[in-house]
Amino acid sequence: MNGRVLIACIGNIFLGDDGFGVEVARRLAERELPHGVCVSDFGIRGFDLAYALMDPWELVVLVDATQRGGSPGTLYVIEPEADSFASPSAVQPHGMDPMRAVELAKAMGGKPPRMIVMGCEPQQLGGDEGLFGLSDAVESAVEGAVEKVIAIAEEFLGAATAAEI
Repeated sequence: MNGRVLIACIGNIFLGDDGFGVEVARRLAERELPHGVCVSDFGIRGFDLAYALMDPWELVVLVDATQRGGSPGTLYVIEPEADSFASPSAVQPHGMDPMRAVELAKAMGGKPPRMIVMGCEPQQLGGDEGLFGLSDAVESAVEGAVEKVIAIAEEFLGAATAAEI
C-alpha cells in the first residue's frame, strides 16, 4: 500500500452496527477515487492496520462505529490529538481498537500520520450472541459517510497540491 491517503475501514460484520466501516469500504470499492487514495477493509485485523500505519501515508481516515451518545446513525468527523492514543501498556494486538493499533505502530518505530476518524453512532452492537447486518439508522448513514470520506480525501489532496505549488 503506497499513497498519500489511506481510508482504513474497521469493523466486525457479526456485531450489528460494528460492521459500519466494512460496509463503507464495500461501497467505496464501487467508486472511482482520486489518485493517491487507497481504501482497505481491515475488519478486525489490528496487526494489519498497525503494519499499514508504518507506510508513509500523509493522511489516514479511520472509518468505524463510534459511540459518542448521539442518535443512532449520527456521523462524526473527529481529529484526535496525537497524544490521545492509548499508552503502550494498553496495546492488545488481538483486539481491534484502532487507537491501540496506532499505538502498536508507534511502538514498532512508526510515526503515524495525521488521522481523522469518520465515525457513526451505532444503534445495536449484537451483544454476546452477535447480530448480522446494520440497523436501519446506520444503514441510512452509510452513503453520507462515503460522500464525507471522499470529500475529506479530495480536500486534503487539493490543499496538499496547492501547498506544493
